[in-house]
Amino acid sequence: MLVVKWDFTLKMYHSSLLLCLSLGAFLKWVAGSDWCYTGCEYSPTDWGDLAGSFCGGKRQSPVDIVTSHVQTNPDLLNFNFTNFSSQHVIKTIKNDGHTVKCTLKENEVEVSGGGLNGTYSTIQFHFHWGDTLHHPGSEHTIDGHRYPVEMHIVSLKKGLTVEQAVADSEGIAVLGFFINATEDGDMSGPWNTLTSYLTNDTDTELTVNHAISIDDLIGTVSLTNFYRYMGSLTTPSCNEAVAWTVFHEPININKNLIQRFPAITGSTNVYRPTQALNGRQVFASSATPPPPSHPWCYEDHCMYSPTKWQQLSDSHCGGEHQSPVNIETQKIVVDEHLDTFTYTMFDDKHAIKYITNTGHTVKCVLKEDMVEVSGGGLGYVYSVLQFHFHWGSTSVESKGSEHTVDSKRYPMEMHIVTKRKDLTLDQAIDTPNGLAVLGFFIEAADTTKSSSSSSSSGPHEPNPTSGPTSDMKAWMTLSNSFSAIKNINSEVEITEEISIDDLLGKVNRASYYRYNGSLTTPLCNEAVVWTVFKESVKVDQSVMTLFPTQTGYQNVFRPAQSLHDRTIYASSSAASGPGPIGLFLLLACLCTFLFHLHL
Repeated sequence: MLVVKWDFTLKMYHSSLLLCLSLGAFLKWVAGSDWCYTGCEYSPTDWGDLAGSFCGGKRQSPVDIVTSHVQTNPDLLNFNFTNFSSQHVIKTIKNDGHTVKCTLKENEVEVSGGGLNGTYSTIQFHFHWGDTLHHPGSEHTIDGHRYPVEMHIVSLKKGLTVEQAVADSEGIAVLGFFINATEDGDMSGPWNTLTSYLTNDTDTELTVNHAISIDDLIGTVSLTNFYRYMGSLTTPSCNEAVAWTVFHEPININKNLIQRFPAITGSTNVYRPTQALNGRQVFASSATPPPPSHPWCYEDHCMYSPTKWQQLSDSHCGGEHQSPVNIETQKIVVDEHLDTFTYTMFDDKHAIKYITNTGHTVKCVLKEDMVEVSGGGLGYVYSVLQFHFHWGSTSVESKGSEHTVDSKRYPMEMHIVTKRKDLTLDQAIDTPNGLAVLGFFIEAADTTKSSSSSSSSGPHEPNPTSGPTSDMKAWMTLSNSFSAIKNINSEVEITEEISIDDLLGKVNRASYYRYNGSLTTPLCNEAVVWTVFKESVKVDQSVMTLFPTQTGYQNVFRPAQSLHDRTIYASSSAASGPGPIGLFLLLACLCTFLFHLHL
């Protein structure tokens, strides 16, 4: 009798353990319960420090699915779903403090086909969301677009224990469905029924007494259009054991039902930021519609060139506070509050994580929460996310900077992109000062002129020197990586020592212009405090030439946009020097002096 009771207890324990497997699960069991999305010691950037965590691995989820880089896989055929239409398989629903999870009856729901390696038992589904409809919370993104909510249907490979499944590269299959908000969706259907069970009580598991099927929730979404990649659980301990399926079409439900998730549960922004692909390939089923060859571009070889960026979905590119702009030095206003910047870890030679070819630029991504900038009249501390470049053609005379000064364009421009530390990235791009970008002009050192000749050049003309003013070893180290990222979306880790300070060199960082503007690529969010430094960074011409020749694309800059009602300010040192007005006053004084001398 005791043996029978012990065996029954073991079975009940094993079933309970299966049912507790959340996406990411094993969560509290392995990595502890001290993690969160915001507001605790172990937020997403620190999940890798949890005991037993795999969150710092190379095969992490979620990811941004760049549709122009997806490859069609003819083996991704139709799925086979067992009991997805049953209206009695959803057993319980619970707010566990991290998500809302619906547990299914054991061994009743299955999924196979769709290119999966075997049959999987579906055990639960749960959700990820933001805080409001203006701050969406899907985990995966499509071409950078984040949906309001994402639903994950979690299945375990049949025949494997939980321990075996999380240790198997394909031990878990997750079906991801985006959920989109509509103005007039059904308020009385299955989603209304499901969300009626939401609660802010994290200790109570509610029995679902209504008849709701998984198919009822999915609705008319095409189950043949999907993406596939190999990844991980998206919560600690982030085991790299998931075959991910992300469906192309979103589920459309009424926006008021979506708002119930944060409003009733009290939890907001319950999603992990997207992770680097690290060389992984995302595949698409044959039925998935192909994207435009280039959703947007700089020149006229695609549907959406710069003059048509405002036609892109969710675009802000037609706004009145757009960037870049032409800086007319006669109209700048000196602002004494534009003091010196404080640069934290700009000298760290290991802060650059990897360099990637985005198809539009060369981007260097930094390690998270490491490099910062403050001061300079910004008012907040900003974390440096990445820096990238804009350039012209392969011609030595080419000009490719985005900003211009008195209508003069420089050969290149470097943008250091930072985010307010107190905001998430999604919040930052919707906040007027959520981002701060430091812009540095780049031009070739002119070895045919002496250093003294530079002093006679006009304040808004290129200012050649007898040699580079930055560390050319650092620039060569950076450009040596270009051969490894010739393919779009390719990336390579930076293992050699190189810092941002090395690249900027001796450029004067006290002399700069300031205005409020936008990102200079779609979706052109008007969320940027712009700092454009007056003095240019000087490098060898041979290095600048590598940008267009190694990447294979040219003229990657947006034309200057109208200033409209904005004012461009300047630090006091940026306004000094004999500009056009200063020269006029100087000549006037000189003439007066000569006149009196003649008398």
